[in-house]
Amino acid sequence: MPGLPLLIDTDTGSDDAVALLLAVAGDDNASAAGGDVRAVTTVAGNVPLATATRNALITLGLAGRADVPVHPGCDRPLTRPPSTAQHVHGLDGMGDIGLPDPARGPADGHAVDVLLSLPRRHPGELTLVTLGPLTNLAAALLRDRDLLTRFRHVYCMAGAADLRGNISPTAEFNVWADPEAARIVLQAATPERVTWIGWDVSRKYAVMTPDDQRRLEGLGTPLATFTHRINRTVADWARDVTGLAGYDLPDPVAMAVALRPELVLGSEQAHVDVAVGDEARGQLVIDRRRAAPPPNLTLIRRVDEPGFKRLLFDTLTTTPLDACTPAPLTEGPA
Repeated sequence: MPGLPLLIDTDTGSDDAVALLLAVAGDDNASAAGGDVRAVTTVAGNVPLATATRNALITLGLAGRADVPVHPGCDRPLTRPPSTAQHVHGLDGMGDIGLPDPARGPADGHAVDVLLSLPRRHPGELTLVTLGPLTNLAAALLRDRDLLTRFRHVYCMAGAADLRGNISPTAEFNVWADPEAARIVLQAATPERVTWIGWDVSRKYAVMTPDDQRRLEGLGTPLATFTHRINRTVADWARDVTGLAGYDLPDPVAMAVALRPELVLGSEQAHVDVAVGDEARGQLVIDRRRAAPPPNLTLIRRVDEPGFKRLLFDTLTTTPLDACTPAPLTEGPA
C-alpha cells in the first residue's frame, strides 16, 4: 500500500536525518513508518544550506531512496543574518564522523518554487512536514497567501509550547532562527490545516536514554549504526546543556506524528504568535484567555513515547534495498 504522500522541508542535521529515514524507510516492513516522499527541500538552519543539502542526499542514498529529488532553498533567514546549530550537531551537522560525499547532486529548481508548484499540481494530496526554520515556507506564502490550503495538512517541528527553550531560556531553535518567517506562517495558519510539534514534546517523550542508545547500537543494521553515530555530538550537548537523561529527537517525533497521528495523546488549539524582539526572540506567545482571538494552530502536547520508540526501532531494523553502508560507519571507533 502506498505511504502518505509527503513533501519534506529540512535543515538536515543529525535528527533531521533520522526523520528522513522514518519517512522513506520500511517499505518492506509493515511495522515501520514509511511515507511516499515526493521531494525534499532544504533550508539553512542547523547547518548552512549546502551542508543541509549534502546531508539530505547522503541520508536518502543510505536509505535506498536516491530517486527522491532534493531542492536547495533559502540560504539565510528572511531579515536576519544566519545562525547555525553546529555546536550541537557538529560542523557537518552529522556528528563529524567523516561521511563520504553523496553519489548524486541536488535537483534543479529552487525549494520555494517546489513548495509552490507541487501542491498546485496535486491539490489536497500532499502532507508537508517542516523540520527546520520556516524560511522557505514563509517565502512561498509571500507569493501565494493560500498555499497552506493546497496541502492535505502541514506539520511543523517548531516552538516550545511550555516556553522552555533549547537555544534561549524560552525559545526553540527553528523558530528562534527565523522568527519573522514563523510569524508569517502563523498568520496564514488555521488549526485544521497546521499542527506544530514543539521541543517540549521531544524533551518529554522522545529522549533516547542510555538503554535506548545501547539497544540502537546493538541492532547492527546500516540505518541503526548511522543513526547512533551521527547523534554522538548531540548526546554530548544534551548532557552538558539541557541536562536530559540522553539526547532527544525532535524532528523524528514530529515526523512520527505526521505518519502516525494515533501516536498523539494530547493536543490543544490556541491562538499563537511569536516574539521577534531581541529580549524574547523566538518565544511563542500563546493566548489562552477566553477573550483570545480565534485559534490559528494545533499544538501537540503529549505523544505515546513507547509507541514512538517502537516505530523508530522497527524502522531502523530494516535493511535498505539499494544502499551501501558508508565505510566510516563500519570502520574506526564509534
